[in-house]
Amino acid sequence: MNSMTYAFPILAVLFVLAFFIFGMRGPVLDVDSKKSRIGKDEVPPAVAARLSSKPWAILLLTVIYAAVAFWNLGDKVAPESWYAFQPGESVTFTFAAEEPLDRIFFFSGLNTGEYTVTVSDNDVVTGTGTMSQGYNDIFKWRDAELTYEGSLWAKTVTLTADSNTELAEVAFYRTDGTRIDADSITVSGKAQPLLDEQALVPEAMTYDNSTYFDEIYHARTALEHMRGMWPYEISHPPLGKLILSIGISIFGLNPFGWRFMGTLFGVLMLPILWVFLRKLFHDDRIAICGTTVFAFDFMHFAQTRIATIDTYGVFFIMLMYLFFWLWMTDGKKRDLALSGLFFGLGAASKWICLYAGAGLGVLWLLHWIGAGSDAKKHHATGIFWKSFWKNVGFCLIWFVLVPVVIYYLSYTPYGIAEGLKAPGMYFSSEYAKIVWDNQTFMFTYHAGLVAEHPYSSQWWQWLFDIRPILYYLNYGDNTVTSIAAFSSPILAWAGLLSVLYLGWRWIRNKDRRAMFIVVGYLAQLLPWVFITRLTFAYHYFPSILFLVLALCAVFDEMRRRNHLVWMYAFTGLSVLLFAVYYPALSGIETSRNYSWKILKWFPSWPL
Repeated sequence: MNSMTYAFPILAVLFVLAFFIFGMRGPVLDVDSKKSRIGKDEVPPAVAARLSSKPWAILLLTVIYAAVAFWNLGDKVAPESWYAFQPGESVTFTFAAEEPLDRIFFFSGLNTGEYTVTVSDNDVVTGTGTMSQGYNDIFKWRDAELTYEGSLWAKTVTLTADSNTELAEVAFYRTDGTRIDADSITVSGKAQPLLDEQALVPEAMTYDNSTYFDEIYHARTALEHMRGMWPYEISHPPLGKLILSIGISIFGLNPFGWRFMGTLFGVLMLPILWVFLRKLFHDDRIAICGTTVFAFDFMHFAQTRIATIDTYGVFFIMLMYLFFWLWMTDGKKRDLALSGLFFGLGAASKWICLYAGAGLGVLWLLHWIGAGSDAKKHHATGIFWKSFWKNVGFCLIWFVLVPVVIYYLSYTPYGIAEGLKAPGMYFSSEYAKIVWDNQTFMFTYHAGLVAEHPYSSQWWQWLFDIRPILYYLNYGDNTVTSIAAFSSPILAWAGLLSVLYLGWRWIRNKDRRAMFIVVGYLAQLLPWVFITRLTFAYHYFPSILFLVLALCAVFDEMRRRNHLVWMYAFTGLSVLLFAVYYPALSGIETSRNYSWKILKWFPSWPL
């Protein structure tokens, strides 16, 4: 780092401080009476809340973001004709002439194991090697590890599998770097699929053509569900992988296909959040600015473009809190039922939604405590208790029974993999045992996970953006290609201050909206304070939603003080920072100087 690098975080901190100091100065203007609370000046028109029935702004923002998110998402084609090896089975490739072999490049399929490589020239072994297909090699292009002395002349290459494995494609290269034409190679047995998609062989493994980070688990499990196989990854509920498999069904088993649904859900979050913010603050300007900040937050962009299941959890958390707020303000049972429905879908996707559900439980209890206090003041306790117990019954249906049914049904692929058939299997002890056993496994796994990772972080580091997680890294000739997940620093810092401010408003003014946002934020953060297992920055993703809601509450305070210019400045700077950091979020190759001297604000940032 140089002095210029240190200047960027200092300037960002100064901006955040100025944002609060100058944006929150002056009296709050009382819009209803058109008078200031401390004077008789007329309220400027900008202070009044504005709502429009024309959603052109959010439609434009969604289209722009979708174009950015789907661009360069990953290759739309990959080898999909597999050859299934049996344990001990060998496949021999015979070249039309002796070849100076230098490299064997292959694309791994399902299952784990290892292939022994034997290179021969006129029945004389000239080299040996291995082709590893470990759990972290699934759907990846890999190089065989070859051992030989001098030159590796080859007439035949034999692969021998040590277990049931699938291999999609194999390419052979000469010492001059040219690929041996597949038409000049004869393959033994029925293993021709190993050479039938040579046009899809890339020059090297990249995130464009291979899985990266936890995609090795989730893309694999999605395909296993589609094939009716017992899944490899059983440390999370099934629904997220089932959603992910929809993209594979539509676009095929390729990077674009297994990343499509997560990116689509990331796009769909924007109009939902826009509606949420309009319902909270009744102002289109705040809604579109808040949605823009969220759209171009670093975490939202990077996390929804990787084929993992966190996106679906955050998506359903957003919906369950939106409809719960509508119920709190309008009292419609339909909204409460929808909140419970999305809670069930979220819990069946990832357990982070259970934390969100606990937050809703706290909000529900606080809501009824407040209603009971009001009823006591108006001598209407009888009516209160009648309404309360009816609501308890309603919630037991929509927040317990319905989610349990959704969760239970989500294990259908597990039952099918064990040879069970619907609908009868749902009432069998075998199916119930499958579901129960997985719950005990997941709890034990997550509670007892002991591991180390170079890019892990702790909950308190998330608050200040201290330690991003690096999903992908590749160095070139004075270049770097990376994909990192972390929140935009100005959102992390200003959002945290906004949450603290709302906490003060909740305590001091009994502000129900502040209570709603703060409880939602704490419900996602506090469980991680007590979790001792390995954690990463992406675990803060659900909290980012509530940072945006808290920030928009500050935007609303600025509107009432006629200082919306600071909201526009914050939004503009958020988009600008996204553009600056775009290479480190999307995997675009950039110079090492740019990455290390412009983007690496802190030594702990692995960019």
